Amino acid sequence: MLSPVIARIAGLLLALLTLGAGAADAQTAKISVRVVVVTTFELGADTGDTPGEFQNWVERLPLKESLPFPNGPRALRYNPDKHVLGVVVGSGAINSSASIMALGLDPRFDLSKAYWIIAGIAGIDPDRGAVGSAAWAEWVVDRDLTHEIDAREIPADWSTGLVPLTRSRPFQAPPPPAGIFSPNAYHLNPALVDFAYHLTAGIKLDDTADLKGIRAGYAGHAAALEPPHVMKGDEISSSTWWVGWRMTASAEDWMRYWTGGKGVAVTTAMEDHGVLNALNRLAQSGLVRPDRALVLRTASNFSAPGAGDTAAGLLAAEASDNSATHLSAYIPALEAAYRVGSPVVLALADHWDRYANTPP
Repeated sequence: MLSPVIARIAGLLLALLTLGAGAADAQTAKISVRVVVVTTFELGADTGDTPGEFQNWVERLPLKESLPFPNGPRALRYNPDKHVLGVVVGSGAINSSASIMALGLDPRFDLSKAYWIIAGIAGIDPDRGAVGSAAWAEWVVDRDLTHEIDAREIPADWSTGLVPLTRSRPFQAPPPPAGIFSPNAYHLNPALVDFAYHLTAGIKLDDTADLKGIRAGYAGHAAALEPPHVMKGDEISSSTWWVGWRMTASAEDWMRYWTGGKGVAVTTAMEDHGVLNALNRLAQSGLVRPDRALVLRTASNFSAPGAGDTAAGLLAAEASDNSATHLSAYIPALEAAYRVGSPVVLALADHWDRYANTPP
């Protein structure tokens, strides 16, 4: 039988071991994430000044907690009640892919069941939609992995200087099979895209006098004249910010080529092929679920000029500073991204008992 002193010492040691184990568990417990909101840039502070893509989410969802993210361009934001995490990934595929890889490998987070909603502004094809509109994409096609010949040197019967890698002519059939240059096309979960679209299709978007004035320059392009609305529309993703009618037509052809005619090019953005590529890489280790990714792009500008303007004139207007605030429908597009994206984020987060294991 132990003496009272030894028994007390043994009890204290056991208590200390228990406390130590509890502290270790607390340190290794991961932050549970239900939805990740992915944006590409912010201007100035996260709140209270001229907004970028992140600010509406931080202020209105809200994402009150700031978490350090030393391997990304900006601190993360988190809502612990709804388990929603917000990230700014940076502009262009090189930044977005690096940021998503850094987040996916961050040991603080459990992202194994998280949904990912990319919510950002974009250019829009005037033959497919109007500025201020919001488009849920089912297809995202990479336009960066190409051969290219300068347009002044292409054969007379070519419509573009862009040629698929491993091919010798534009749109040469069949499209290259999976290989060292893949993937070129990402097909998102159609059922999840339909869920997001049908949940938000009836949302009314702002139609300002400025938007009406912008649309007026596109007589003869019926889709460009429509008021802003929510639609389904696919995306050409390229780190090159291109403009003009010829390149817009080439983008439409590029989408048809890589999707077998199933996709319709509506928006153009710079980051989403990088994000989706990173998610697919992380999925190989079981860290994320790419079939839970959504892409919402809202139109801040047209990809081709209106009547009386030129591609160079449109480029000059869009490239006038380093803030993106000069884009013709910048503020309405930011508003549309939050107004359309947030109901989907809240539906998934608030009904986690329904969607944790089974996507809608």
